[in-house]
Amino acid sequence: MQTTTVDVPTGDGVADSFLVRPDGDGPFPAVLVFMDAFGLRPRLAEMAETMAARGHVVLVPNLFHRFGRAPLVDLSGLGDDSRRGALFATVSPMIGALTPEVVARDTASYLDFLAAQPGVAPGPAAVVGYCMGGTNALRAIEAHPDRIAAAAAFHAGRVVTDAPDSPHLGVGAVTGELYFGHADHDPSMTAEQIATLEKALDAAGVTYRSEVYPGARHGYTQADTPMYDERATERHWAALFDLLDRTFRR
Repeated sequence: MQTTTVDVPTGDGVADSFLVRPDGDGPFPAVLVFMDAFGLRPRLAEMAETMAARGHVVLVPNLFHRFGRAPLVDLSGLGDDSRRGALFATVSPMIGALTPEVVARDTASYLDFLAAQPGVAPGPAAVVGYCMGGTNALRAIEAHPDRIAAAAAFHAGRVVTDAPDSPHLGVGAVTGELYFGHADHDPSMTAEQIATLEKALDAAGVTYRSEVYPGARHGYTQADTPMYDERATERHWAALFDLLDRTFRR
């Protein structure tokens, strides 16, 4: 595999990103990966490489590119549970800047960049998101149903809110398949909120799977944090590759 850092042009500057391509000429289907709130770092490159090893060209953009290049926060305390609150306080304004309109515009730029890469198969891409990236992956497929065939969201928070632009209210636009791997212990996505999401998906006739991972905490896939859960992460890989294989008919 080849892992490089690339600059993706957007309407608001460039987004520094990881680009991972498999060995060989392809063509390979495209996968867009949306980061968690802690941003681009070795763990996300490692996860992108795992996806690329299955025969996908993978792009992981810095969703916070308007605030500068990654890393934007000091991640030395990422493994310390007691410092998570301070880290979240730092990135909170960056998360808030990712409005539905911004996510839609940026996603179009990311998809354009991927489609222009040598060896990328024509046709729709898939999008995978973690934590806040999962919420924005849902935003992305809602905004671009013709360009994204599937979206997977793992331990995504605030998919259901009381806001008039809550992500779950836009699922009627989705024509592809969705997968949700919910954390069992997640105050940002409670059992009640999961039920509300599933009710909206059922009403819209969306093809989806929504599963709760028992015992898993919010952030369970991130091996560089205390939230990491090896069993839940392995389940996540199985679910993700099942979705990608069906989507791209591999």
